[in-house]
Amino acid sequence: MASQGKEIKITDKRMFTPTGELREEYRFLGEKSTPPAAPVATATLLEPSPEPPRLEAARDEDYADFDFPGAPPELGPSFFDLAAMLAEPAAIYLGDAPLPDGQWAENLEMAQLHIDLLDVLRQKSAGNLTAQESAFLEDLLYRLRVRYVQKRG
Repeated sequence: MASQGKEIKITDKRMFTPTGELREEYRFLGEKSTPPAAPVATATLLEPSPEPPRLEAARDEDYADFDFPGAPPELGPSFFDLAAMLAEPAAIYLGDAPLPDGQWAENLEMAQLHIDLLDVLRQKSAGNLTAQESAFLEDLLYRLRVRYVQKRG
C-alpha cells in the first residue's frame, strides 16, 4: 500500500526544453553541431544541386560548428576531434553535406552504421569521459538520430 503523505519528485533530464532551447546545465555546449564535410568513396550520387533536400523541421543552426571545448590545438587531437571525425560520414550519408565535387550522396544504411559506431564509442568510453565530453557525445548522437529518423520518414 502506498502512503498518502509521500511525494514523488520527477526531474526532467533532457538536454532541450519543449521549445527546443538548450537547458541551462548544457549551455557550455552551445547550440551548434558538428560540421560534416569529409568525402566518402561509396554512396549513391544524386544530381548536383545548390542546396540539399532538407525537411522543414531541420534548422540550419542545427548543422553549424560546435565550440569544441578541451585541449588547445597545440596539444594535438582531442576526444572532440575524434567524435567529430566519426560523425562526418553520417552527415554525408544523410545527404546533409555535399561531396567535394558538389554532388550530394545519400545512403541511409551507411548513415545508420556510422551512428551505431558512435554509439559503440559512447558505450566503450562510459565512465572514462569528462562530463563535458560525455554531454557532447550524447548531444551529437541525439542530433544524428533525430536527423536519421527525419530522413527515414
